[in-house]
Amino acid sequence: MHSTPTRRHLVAGLSSAAAAGLIGSPSALAQEGPLETTRIRLTRIAGVCVAPQYVAEELLKVEGFTEVEYVDVPNSDVYSAFAAGKFDITMAFVAPFLIQVDAGLPIVLLGGVHVGCFEVFAARPIKSIRELKGKTVAVPGLTSPHYIFFASMAAHVGVDAKRDINFVFYPVRESMQLLAEEKIDGLIAFPPEPQEMRDRKIGHVIINSGLDRPWSQYFCCVFAAHQNYVRQHPVATKRALRAILKAANFCAAEPERAARLVADRGYRYEYALQTMKEISYGKWQQYDAEDTVRFYSLRLHEVGMIKSSPQKIIAQGTDWRFYNELKRELKT
Repeated sequence: MHSTPTRRHLVAGLSSAAAAGLIGSPSALAQEGPLETTRIRLTRIAGVCVAPQYVAEELLKVEGFTEVEYVDVPNSDVYSAFAAGKFDITMAFVAPFLIQVDAGLPIVLLGGVHVGCFEVFAARPIKSIRELKGKTVAVPGLTSPHYIFFASMAAHVGVDAKRDINFVFYPVRESMQLLAEEKIDGLIAFPPEPQEMRDRKIGHVIINSGLDRPWSQYFCCVFAAHQNYVRQHPVATKRALRAILKAANFCAAEPERAARLVADRGYRYEYALQTMKEISYGKWQQYDAEDTVRFYSLRLHEVGMIKSSPQKIIAQGTDWRFYNELKRELKT
């Protein structure tokens, strides 16, 4: 009989992958100073696309962190909680971070992790964002990543989200059922919802940000940290990024094992595995984080969500030095 791998076996597999060179060498640690702190707080948010952050738990310990804490934060509150200093570093969707930077909050973007995880689903016969003009789209709220991304995508094709779309507000799972019953015309979803919707044959995909241009050319999830953490703990910041980037490589190289570790967080294994295989976690070195900030800053400016220019956002809210060093260090 086939047995389900235990977490101990999965962690051992993670260590074996590291030893085999799949996720980089630990030799760089010897060239760095000691950690300024051995404690790090990350977020525990709903969604499978942030898998590297969860897979990184053991790798963070390899980097010297002895206290790795995952703070429970609702998706809608993650950005404000971050700015308030409730955790230190996280992966999350890029666009809402730019709104926080524009507002002058103490957030700094550090690099990109992966491209394309969100998908727009619609009822038939709708085939494009433009065809949702005058239709009803469900989002969790006007400050949710779902609304921010959808408004950005609409603006890019000449649709004014505020004027041309009828938004209704429901939790994602309720929205899925409403689309199944054709009581709404569209929604935007993040893993594992797209995997479940395809499995249940709810609606059809009109935009897949992992495949469709221009969205597939830019990071979706990025690293960010509280400015004070980066300023006071530069070595810890770099080591945390290293652990998560190694975890991203592991998700690409060992999707089954990575999916098991994610499933331990309460997600369905089959959907987690689909996510590991569909998102290009191992290609983060091929994309430009600064270009991503520039692109989304322009989109958010178009819809009136930010006032700052891309140049100002980049100058005030980004720090690529650790990321650039790790790109060279972890180059395969």
